[in-house]
Amino acid sequence: MNSTSRLPNSEPDQLPRELIELGKEIAKLPAGQQPGIEAAYSRAIESVNRRRRILSLVQEALSQLRLDIKYLMFDLEVTRRERDELRKGLED
Repeated sequence: MNSTSRLPNSEPDQLPRELIELGKEIAKLPAGQQPGIEAAYSRAIESVNRRRRILSLVQEALSQLRLDIKYLMFDLEVTRRERDELRKGLED
C-alpha cells in the first residue's frame, strides 16, 4: 500500500463524508483486494467531482439568466413608457 493520499487533488471538505470514510476502509483492506476497489472508488470520486462542476455551471447559467431577465424587464418597461409617450404626443 502506498502512502500517498487516495483522495485525488481535492480537499477533504469537498468530498462527501461517506466517500472519505470509504477511502479509509479501503486502505485497511489487504493489499491484494485493494486494486479493484480503488479503481471503483476513483471512478466514484470522479463522478462526484464531475457532478459538482455541472452543478456549478448550472448555477452560474441560472444566475446569468436571472440577470438577463432583469435587463429584459427593464427594457420592456422603458419601451412601454416610450410607446405611451409617443401615443400621448400623437393624440395631442
